[in-house]
Amino acid sequence: MEKEITMDAPRVTLLQIAGTFFMIGATGFGGGMAIVALIERRCVLEKKWLGHDEFMHGLAFGQILGPFSLNTATFVGYYLRGSLGGILAAASFIAPSFLLITGLSYLYFRFNEVPELKSALLGSNPVVIALIVVAGIGMARRKAAGLETAAVAAAAFAASALFGVSALTVLVLAGCWGIWKGWIAGRAR
Repeated sequence: MEKEITMDAPRVTLLQIAGTFFMIGATGFGGGMAIVALIERRCVLEKKWLGHDEFMHGLAFGQILGPFSLNTATFVGYYLRGSLGGILAAASFIAPSFLLITGLSYLYFRFNEVPELKSALLGSNPVVIALIVVAGIGMARRKAAGLETAAVAAAAFAASALFGVSALTVLVLAGCWGIWKGWIAGRAR
């Protein structure tokens, strides 16, 4: 059973938020859903800082604007400690990448003609695809358990992957479907 955050729950310190998101930023790779799955594993499943439903709400909000793995990290930090927690989580999450990219950019421009470097970068593509697929399957198992939700998830996937519908359009349509479903359920009472 998921632990829900209550007022009696121990307060997560800013240092814990900074350390956790620095490590996620330093060890996570693959972008997007691969990072989000890592955030979910650390903050929801291992540390139990927030429940799965709260995390999924943050993930939904995070997909609307910009890089949603950063938005999800910011949401978790904000959920735990307000604005300061959100800013700290975002900065800590970005710091390893910023430092690494700065160093690697220097090395790349200095040694960009090395064939082994080009081969190493091409070899990482299948790993990234596998991480995204595993993250998607894991989230689908938890949230698309019923036939109706599985059908909506499949329709959203098909609209996006096969027909090129934007993620924002899929989210708006899913939101309208949810509002309609809630309205119908309210009328049935």
